[in-house]
Amino acid sequence: MRASRLMAMMLLIQQRRTMTAAEVAGELEVSVRTVYRDIAALQATGVPLWTESGPGGGIRLVEGWRTTLDGLTGDEAAALFVGGVPSAAADLGLGTVLVAAQTKVIAMLPPELRGRAARLRERFHVDAPGWFGEVAPPEALATVSDAVWSGRRLDVSYQRSDRTVARLLDPLGLVLKAGTWYLVAAHRQQVRTYRVSRIDAAAVLPDAAWRPDDFDLATWWAESSSQFDRSLLRYRCRVRLSAPALRRLHTAVGALAATWARDAASDPDADGWIETDLWTESEEVAAHQLFTLMNEVEVLEPASLRATLRSVALELAARNG
Repeated sequence: MRASRLMAMMLLIQQRRTMTAAEVAGELEVSVRTVYRDIAALQATGVPLWTESGPGGGIRLVEGWRTTLDGLTGDEAAALFVGGVPSAAADLGLGTVLVAAQTKVIAMLPPELRGRAARLRERFHVDAPGWFGEVAPPEALATVSDAVWSGRRLDVSYQRSDRTVARLLDPLGLVLKAGTWYLVAAHRQQVRTYRVSRIDAAAVLPDAAWRPDDFDLATWWAESSSQFDRSLLRYRCRVRLSAPALRRLHTAVGALAATWARDAASDPDADGWIETDLWTESEEVAAHQLFTLMNEVEVLEPASLRATLRSVALELAARNG
């Protein structure tokens, strides 16, 4: 964390030429005392920073000195874009800041490293949010990764739900989602997602892979994931919710279903409760999810779901009576 802050401080001062300690502290959200400690640390590593007190003073770099990041190796430049977590940055409201920072760093890389770092960002994307658990990497991952990196076609044997099929794929990128690796690839120029753990065998071919000119891995994955989430929500129920239940609905049913429910919500009644349509995967899933809201929810329809919640509640009361 401190290393990234020191780099940010150096780039800030280089860009603005002169900054006060208070200005640097404000930009980096640290104390002025921390700024002075960091200045001393940079000076100790040979960065020619100097400070001048009084009106018009501040922190400066020696005239003509610039950091070009030319000490980075090729692997380090590549790791810069694998190590970041775009979705987490977006959740924190820092998505555009992250993109801007990566763009600035690319511009400062030596020419021989620029292409490699940018190319890696185009071909590997990490979707971080996930569940508990630790999964070993699939056996085919190394071969698949080699094909993605080299831009060559893949001949795979892939396990579908009903049978194993042979596929000739044009690999476009790899995505790590919740500990699971997915290959985004084109089959007959139709882009699809393949779970790497279901690839029984893979061979990299000498042929160059086809790749759409305007393909962006992160954008495609986000749109594909959204479409998949929407396709799951096929069961509708009508519910009545208290204000607290509506506020924490996303913890019970997920962000997408909660957003739809809020958009369809009626005006609050005299008790402060609202009515809305709720979409879930099935009646069984709806029962499990709504039960977590306890006495803050009332099912209006269908009658079968209402009866299920009533039956479970009565059994729970009997066991804990």
